[in-house]
Parts: sequence; C-alpha cells; structure tokens
Amino acid sequence: MAWLDWVALAGYFLVMLLIGLWSHRRISGVGDYFTGGGKMPWWLSGISHHMSGYSAAVFVAYAAVAYSYGITVYFWAFVPLALATGVGAFLFAPRWNRLRSRFNVISPLEYLAKRYNIPTQQALAWSGALLKVFDVAAKWASVAILLNVFTGMPMATGILITGVVTLLYCTVGGLWADALTDFGQFVIQGVAALSMLIAVIVKLGGFSGLGSMWDKLPDGHTHPLVGQWTAGFLTAYIVIKLFEYNGGMWNLAQRYMATDSAPSARRSAGLSAVLYLIWPAVLLFPSVAAAVLMPHVADAQQVYALMAKAYLPAGLVGLTLAGMFSHTMAMASSDANAISAVVTRDILPVVSRRARTMSTQAGLLAARVCTVVFVSISMIVAIEADHFGGVLGIIVALVAAVMGPISIPMLLGLLPAFRRCGPIAAISSWALGLGAYFLLKYGIEPSNQTWLVATPLVTSLVVYVGLGLLKPEPNDEADAIVAAVSSDGPQGAAVQAPAPTAATAD
Repeated sequence: MAWLDWVALAGYFLVMLLIGLWSHRRISGVGDYFTGGGKMPWWLSGISHHMSGYSAAVFVAYAAVAYSYGITVYFWAFVPLALATGVGAFLFAPRWNRLRSRFNVISPLEYLAKRYNIPTQQALAWSGALLKVFDVAAKWASVAILLNVFTGMPMATGILITGVVTLLYCTVGGLWADALTDFGQFVIQGVAALSMLIAVIVKLGGFSGLGSMWDKLPDGHTHPLVGQWTAGFLTAYIVIKLFEYNGGMWNLAQRYMATDSAPSARRSAGLSAVLYLIWPAVLLFPSVAAAVLMPHVADAQQVYALMAKAYLPAGLVGLTLAGMFSHTMAMASSDANAISAVVTRDILPVVSRRARTMSTQAGLLAARVCTVVFVSISMIVAIEADHFGGVLGIIVALVAAVMGPISIPMLLGLLPAFRRCGPIAAISSWALGLGAYFLLKYGIEPSNQTWLVATPLVTSLVVYVGLGLLKPEPNDEADAIVAAVSSDGPQGAAVQAPAPTAATAD
C-alpha cells in the first residue's frame, strides 16, 4: 500500500479510539454501559443494528461465493436479513424496549429467570456465550485475511491488531462507543464501497458495459438459487435469521433496548431492514463482476481485496481497507458488550454471592473485565479458525445451526401465543435442538447442508411448541411479564423486576 493508504488506515483507528474516550464520559453505571441509558436516537440505533449484523466476512467468505456462484449470495444471505428484521420491527423490537423501560432489564437474558427459571437462563447464557466466541473469531479471521492480502501481514498479527484496537474503545465507552463508532464506520464504509462500485463500473466500460456484463457471466451466476443454496435452504435460513436478528444475537436486542420508547425501537428495526435490502447489493456487486474482470483468481476469498488494489488509487485503498475493518469491529465490539452484559448480569450473580451486591463502580469494572476476557479468547480461537471449518464454515454451519436452540425459548417467550410454554418446554427445546446438531455434525454427517442448518431449529421449535401444548405450565408471574411487554398501555410498569439474581441496575 502507498503512504496515503497507511495514513487513511491510521486515521480510522485514531478516530475510533477518540470516540471511545468521548463516550467514556457518558458512562455512569451499568445501565449506561449496556443499554445507553435508554437514550439512544432511533436512527443511530438502526444504523448500529445494521452495522452490527455483518462483518468483514462480507468481503471474504460472501465475496468468494459471489465470485464463484454469482448473485445467489444476495438472495440467500441478505434478503433473509431484511425480511427477518422487517417482521421483527413489529413483533419483537417493541417488546425488547418494554423489557428495559418497564422492568429495568439490562441484559437480554435477564428476564428469563422469572419467565422460566434460573436453570433455563443459565443454560442459554453459558451456551450462547460459547457460541459467540466462535462467531466473533470468524470475524477476526476474515479481517486478518484481508490485511494479509493488502499488506502481507501475518494472520496472527492482523487478528491481534484488530482485536486490541476494538478492545480499547469498546471497553472504555460501552454501548455508546459501539453505536457512535458504528455510525462513523457506516459513513466510511459508504464512501469506500461507492468508490469501489464506481471503479468497477468504469472498468466494465461504463453503463453500457454494465448492461452487457450479465451476458458474460459464467452459467448460473444470474440465478437466485444455485448449488447447495436451494429453496429449502433459503426457507430454513429465513426462519433462522428471524430469531437470530431479532434477539438471538444478543447485541442486536440491545439496540432495541437502548432506544427511548417502543415506537422508536420499531423505527430502528425498520431502518435496519431497509439497509439490509439495499446495501449488501452495493457491497457484493464488485465481487459478482470480478468473474468477468478477473476470471482466474486462485483464492476466491481474496477477490475483493485484489480488486481494490488493482482498481483504486492511493488513499482509497486504505479507506477501503478501513471500511472492511469497520464491519468486523462493529460486530465484534457489540458482541463483546452483549456477552459482558450476560456474564455480569446473568451468570456472575448466580455463581457468586458477592456479585449480587456489587457497587456501581464494581459493576462497571466487572463489565470491562468480562469484555477483555471475551475478546481475548475469541482472538485465540480466530488464530485457529481453520480447525473449525474456516470462516464460512463457522458462520453458516455452526452459528446458524446452533442459534435456533438458543434463541427460540428466548424470543417466543415474549409472545402471548406461547405464554403456557414453561421451563420444561424451554430447556427441552434447547437441549434436544443442540443434540440434533451434534448428531448430524459428528454422527450422521449429512451431505446436504440444508439439513445441518435446519434440523436443530426445527427440532427446537417442534419441542417447544409441542410441550407447550401437551404439558402447559401456567404461571401468573410469567403471564404478567408477557402481558406487560406486549401492550403499549401502562400495564406492567409496577411489576417486580424479573431478574432478582442480578445486581440492581444503575
């Protein structure tokens, strides 16, 4: 890279650190650290939700699919996100916000202790935290691949640099730092992606060349669904993302909790849904066009980085690399904040009596220590990513498959239709769903990836709903929580907070 590129990249890291330091002044308690004190504007929450939903894997794993198979990656990987988030705008986003405003809930799992019981809460907390380690590790590995292509930097060094910078600003500034850096990253990514788009269109010969490009693509590259990405896979993926992007990914639930009201949370989700429908098409188009412009790339995961180096002038290459960093740092920092919330609010108060009576300063210190530990472990796993199936293997096979069993009890537990599904239904759906995944992954080993992704989700869903019908567990306290989060009225405001195991919110 030229010196201008290094200046652009260094400037990006410096701005992120300054935002973290500025956000530190807004943090006076764990409520500010984990949910922004419920004062976040809906548009900032929506952009943060969007940026926290995908990472540099877009420019590595998904770009490789776009290069090798064409437009299918947009239809099976990103249209489901738009649909899921759009549905969640009406079904889940307002309920998450009411949990915070009416019950002083700070962690997405905090309400589960009363909605079900403490063992259910702990099972979801421990397994979800472990899953997130692998999820974030895949993001670190993605950005390290890009750094290696641009600069020749070893993978381990790239992971450490990205992780340490992210750790510094998200540990200091909490959710406010996450959201504000998400916005800055959104702007940087916008400039970088549009620059790449324009450069590719010019390389194709302008708009006339853009029109004729589609006829030059390899066979099947203009088909919405090809190869292993079938209609069945798409259907399963939409359902998985409905749970994952509306709270199953705990960090995204925090974005809804951070807004000032339920209508603001709904608008936040709507904005994110629109962005998921439009922006991935802009990001992935260069990789689709690369099949015409660069037909003989040896490693498809490097195609976006190679195009940036070949087509962009000095300065813009560094900005593009910063834009790729932005997605990974956005997702990883928000995940770190969410995991820290779950550990601090849900796990520590159960395993340590001292943690139940922590002061404000002790609670903040615990939150920051948890953030450091989580990011450090995820970086270690990232260095060994190839042993877990590579970037796409982790994201699609592991995360998508395991997400259903973790998120189904958590999200359906908010809806009145499932109010009679109690602890037995919740813990059974979690256990049998995970069991189905490991049976398929390490026992039967199906050749069709659709089965691997769909079976755990379907198993959990059937078990949860079935036991709720066959063995209902009515509970007045659980009914009160569900009623309170499902209504715009004043009901529930005086109901006892549903998580007595956690320290009092600030």
